[in-house]
Amino acid sequence: MEYNGDLGHDELMDATLQWLLEGDPAIRWQAERDLADLPEPIWHGSRMHVSQDGWGRDLLERQDPEGTWAGGLYTPKWTSTTYTMMLLRRLGLPSDHPQAHLACNVLLDRADWVEGGISYFDSYTKRGWAERCVNGMLLSIFSYFGVLGQRTDSIADLLINERMGDGGWNCEDKRGATHSSFHTTISVLEGLLLWKRATGRDDADNALEAGHEFLLDHRMYRSHRTGAPINEAWTRFWFPPRWHYDILRGLDHLQDADVRPDKRARDAIDIVVDRRRSDGRWPKGSQYSGATFFPLEPGRVAGRWNTLRSLRVLRWWDSQPGS
Repeated sequence: MEYNGDLGHDELMDATLQWLLEGDPAIRWQAERDLADLPEPIWHGSRMHVSQDGWGRDLLERQDPEGTWAGGLYTPKWTSTTYTMMLLRRLGLPSDHPQAHLACNVLLDRADWVEGGISYFDSYTKRGWAERCVNGMLLSIFSYFGVLGQRTDSIADLLINERMGDGGWNCEDKRGATHSSFHTTISVLEGLLLWKRATGRDDADNALEAGHEFLLDHRMYRSHRTGAPINEAWTRFWFPPRWHYDILRGLDHLQDADVRPDKRARDAIDIVVDRRRSDGRWPKGSQYSGATFFPLEPGRVAGRWNTLRSLRVLRWWDSQPGS
């Protein structure tokens, strides 16, 4: 089904929005800001509850005394400090939260610094390797929580300077990769965007533009050679995305970066619309295998995360006539 720009602002839409507003504080404040257009004092007040109730409070209560989670920096997945902080960022934990700042400093201080970036790998094959995907995720964490300085600027410089010829990034570049990876590229784009916002610098502008072109040139999920889907899993929506790419994560980044809607994304937009259920909500989607502290949305239920993000993306798409 091709999207015609009509979401139906009727009782079904109103009921869907009300259902989002009844969710966890992490869902509620974003729905208030991005969908309900409520004044900042209202959604800011809801955002403050992320640390006090629900998923955010549960995660914060599991932090180790020294500032880590599960005793690890990058592993175990998905309970380590890196992935827990990634989730807290997506929940919208207030950026000045002291537990988050403690964790950021632990991630910086206990890292191995190579190439101007961070490595947490001990294996022979990756020792001394500032993997681009990991550094993109870390840059997004440090920038969001405002832990800035020479070290975080160094990570940004590494990512800006190590862009591949096609405009994106690949964590396998040291092994001879010649084409960018969607997984790596989306993590780097998210990190550079947040770093730009946090620092007010324009150093990353060209890299961001090139990365966006990489996604759009591939119509968000298709091979540039054959036009076929690169990975069918990318047409299903996963939350949390961890280090993985899917088209909803890609589109949500474009709207967050205020990229002008581009007709090359229409195919991906149609997939988002096709995933919508008759009740106006989107399926919860699958979860990546691996240990977690707790499920965000247990059971066979509609997914508030996918519904929130899908409605946010479609609203962005409708913002420009002729998209």
